[in-house]
Amino acid sequence: MYLFESLNQLIQTYLPEDQIKRLRQAYLVARDAHEGKHVSSGEPYITHPVAVACILAEMKLDYETLMAALLHDVIEDTPATYQDMEQLFGKSVAELVEGVSKLDKLKFRDKKEAQAENFRKMIMAMVQDIRVILIKLADRTHNMRTLGSLRPDKRRRIARETLEIYSPLAHRLGIHHIKTELEELGFEALYPNRYRVIKEVVKAARGNRKEMIQKILSEIEGRLQEAGIPCRVSGREKHLYSIYCKMVLKEQRFHSNHGHLRFPRDRQ
Repeated sequence: MYLFESLNQLIQTYLPEDQIKRLRQAYLVARDAHEGKHVSSGEPYITHPVAVACILAEMKLDYETLMAALLHDVIEDTPATYQDMEQLFGKSVAELVEGVSKLDKLKFRDKKEAQAENFRKMIMAMVQDIRVILIKLADRTHNMRTLGSLRPDKRRRIARETLEIYSPLAHRLGIHHIKTELEELGFEALYPNRYRVIKEVVKAARGNRKEMIQKILSEIEGRLQEAGIPCRVSGREKHLYSIYCKMVLKEQRFHSNHGHLRFPRDRQ
């Protein structure tokens, strides 16, 4: 049960003991179902569904969603069936697990469907319970965190799919921290050289940028307070992928004390 502990620490903060007991049961079923299997890094396969459930527990999602996250690959990858899941954990959990399995099998039928926007619409249309998409987004987030053990061509394919399909889905659902992480990880995997160049330039300029942002925030806050308007002003730095997209859109290059910075070529 030691692999369950990371999830247990999260759920102890907000779930009652009877629901935690159900989650332990789901963990044991998933662990036994995936016995002998390993992820690409060599770790026991159960580490993946536990990590997916942890991502959702950090969002304080309900126990049925977490149970389905632990079991999300069981129907697809093991002899277990929908009926088994329903008998053990109820119809709601079984439907969530089956919903994730159906998304995993979704394929393009033609070029029109293959367009990212059309594919996103297909996903939204076929899912009856939004929690299925939340589980899939958490699944993709953990997959992106562990891309390093895959072949370069597979990394690029998954990264492109993430940027075109899953990050926009997270944005549409308002899950901005997932959207941002998927974009940053996808950008680094798909365009490692461009990612490195932008990261280095942003790091070099970060001190001045922070001072400038703070100065602007203080000025705005001061003016509003003088006018008798209670306020709290906040600001944020753009993420690397957001900076890159803006540069591509405006066909700009970074300018520094060393002149224009060009991106080294990335493999496609």
